[in-house]
Amino acid sequence: MIFAIEEINNSTKLLPGINLGYQIYDSCVAVPVSVHVAFQLSNGQDPVFNKPGNCSQSGVIAVVGDSGSTPSISISRIFRSFKIPLVSPFATCACLSDKQQHPTFFRTIPSDQFQADGLAKLVKYFGWTWIGAVRSDSDYGNYGMASFLDAALREGICVEYSEAFYRTDPPSKIKRVADVIRSSTAVVVVAFASSGDMKFLLEELARDPPPPRQWIGSEGWVGDPYLLSFSFCAGAIGVAIQQSVTPGLRDFLLDLSPSEVIASSVLTEFWEDAFNCSLTKNPDLSKKLCDGTEDIQKLRSPYTETSQLRINNMVYKAVYAIANAIHNAVCEKTNGNTQCDKHIILNPKEVFTELKKVNFSQNGYHVSFDVNGDPKAFYELVNWQKSESGVLEPVTVGYYDASLPVGQQFHINGNLTWVEGDTQVPVSVCSKSCSPGTRKVLQKGKPICCYDCIPCPEGEISNMTDSPDCFPCPEEFWPNSQRNKCFPKPVEFLSFDELLGIILAIFSISGAFLAVTAAAVFIYHRTTPIVRANNSELSFLLLFSLTLCFLCSLTFIGAPSEWSCMLRHTAFGITFVLCISCVLGKTLVVLMAFKATLPGSNVMKWFGPLQQRMTVVCLTLIQVIICTLWLVVSPPFPMKNLTTYKDKIILECALGSAVGFWAVLGYIGLLAVFCFVLAVLARKLPDNFNEAKMITFSMLIFCAVWITFIPAYVSSPGKFTVAVEIFAILASSFGLILCIFAPKCFIILFRQEKNTKKFLMKKN
Repeated sequence: MIFAIEEINNSTKLLPGINLGYQIYDSCVAVPVSVHVAFQLSNGQDPVFNKPGNCSQSGVIAVVGDSGSTPSISISRIFRSFKIPLVSPFATCACLSDKQQHPTFFRTIPSDQFQADGLAKLVKYFGWTWIGAVRSDSDYGNYGMASFLDAALREGICVEYSEAFYRTDPPSKIKRVADVIRSSTAVVVVAFASSGDMKFLLEELARDPPPPRQWIGSEGWVGDPYLLSFSFCAGAIGVAIQQSVTPGLRDFLLDLSPSEVIASSVLTEFWEDAFNCSLTKNPDLSKKLCDGTEDIQKLRSPYTETSQLRINNMVYKAVYAIANAIHNAVCEKTNGNTQCDKHIILNPKEVFTELKKVNFSQNGYHVSFDVNGDPKAFYELVNWQKSESGVLEPVTVGYYDASLPVGQQFHINGNLTWVEGDTQVPVSVCSKSCSPGTRKVLQKGKPICCYDCIPCPEGEISNMTDSPDCFPCPEEFWPNSQRNKCFPKPVEFLSFDELLGIILAIFSISGAFLAVTAAAVFIYHRTTPIVRANNSELSFLLLFSLTLCFLCSLTFIGAPSEWSCMLRHTAFGITFVLCISCVLGKTLVVLMAFKATLPGSNVMKWFGPLQQRMTVVCLTLIQVIICTLWLVVSPPFPMKNLTTYKDKIILECALGSAVGFWAVLGYIGLLAVFCFVLAVLARKLPDNFNEAKMITFSMLIFCAVWITFIPAYVSSPGKFTVAVEIFAILASSFGLILCIFAPKCFIILFRQEKNTKKFLMKKN
């Protein structure tokens, strides 16, 4: 501050011909001392400021200070009544931006609100969602941490603990805070504290170093070179006041004479600490007397390394801000020359008014205030890195500019080192991220960052990390095994490519081949008694219908289409009715034949070949009418069955009209039962080769198959429904051909001695 004032007093551009007077007080960062000084300055009658002939009668017109937020709050409330502007270089509490409470307060350091937002964004930037927090138990720490916690909540960051401490707290309390840090699970610790408070906490932690912790620091301590001795804080990162070099400051600081040092209690304390000697007559027994050989030019300390004295630039800008305000109030430019009124009695209110309007640059650093008395928020990102010699040093690795648009505020342009010198960003989360295919479920009684990862339920997926919910796949899609993607469901139907379809097709073709073979045998031996005795016309028609029955089962195999769905059910219904009509006709012929042997009976003339044909045609025509009505009203159609299986689509033929389907089956069943009853009645008629016995067995098999078909058809899932239907068709068809035609073919081919009229007419 003295350097800046002397530089201004020697300037020919700023306040030419006017010297600024000053008085420096040490508040010891104590509120009572600060308040006492504030009242003393507010009097305006201190003789220090009223040396006749040397100083104006203006009194105190502006104050630089205090460095702490809590003292600044108290001082500002006193000065507001007198309109005395207070420009602080280091009081960062966001509460000081409240112009209702602190109307005359200005500062050259950004408000903690910007710093808190920046720290929260920094934590979020590196993916840390589970952190610990410690703070100074002061207005700086409490207000700053409150702002940070609000910003962290908006960023989705959870805080495991938040502890407050102060340098004057009992050692037991500071130890308790240290133990909380040691026992916590959060790797990242955000410390919103002053360097004086932080020193006590780090000293306590150094006694029993905690597990590796990644420290995130506020500007109150992360830029303090005196804390770099705590090696376990290597890798710490935080926001710091912009590093600067003030031309001439280093030479000014090194130009100290012993008399100047002894005259100042502050310089005396510095000198004794820097050279470990005593300037007083009653020296400390642990220190030697200073003998005058101490050379400050050779001293290596933060005092002489002025580029690291970040706070000094804030003081420098505060002094220049007041000087520019005074200049604007007392000076004016006429004809290119600046004229200042040296005798004006300037009051603080005028300086306060001009301070709100200052806008200048000094040594490349811009100075202005917004409506809240705050400057533009710009911080450097500082990383504590070990040098080649193994000593910690703060390295600027980027910046945070709150005036830039969101997303561009952070800029990292250097390589960072982390806790324990690692080059990989440490992980600090309460729960690991939930991978795609799972969803987050909050743990009861814990913050939102603590959750369990639950696999998505069946049929649902999540395709992003940390998904809060799973969502179902579209109707025709199904998740993969990881449940992070939806794939089309496999389409299933009874095809010719699978084993079951091949087996059924072989049996179907084999049955048709048997029917054709039997027909060929009958045609070749059509003049033999056994063929002629068994109504060869109906036998050939029956074999033809059985061939169609076997072949129609092939329409049930393969992908259903609109035509195949209509064909398979109607062809099956009509061919089976044709088949059973022929069997029914043969049964009636047997009954009528034996009735005709009775004396005076002329039954056969009423059931001759024409009547037999008409019976078959009429019975079949009824089924044709039923099928036609079914196809016209509500025909079968191909459909995708999505309900039987969740993970696949069954391509099948819907019945269209269930009434039509069961009417077709019902009519077949009615004819089969009627035929079975007639065959049972005719089975004991006297004949060596009574065909009614074979018809009875065939109808018994037929009825048994179709009775068991109904529950099997209803309960079979998917393509097995079709397989059951094919099996029923084939089983009943094989039953008919084996029971009715196999014995006849056996006699024709292998027992020709029985293929005579005499044998057939022989009574049992």
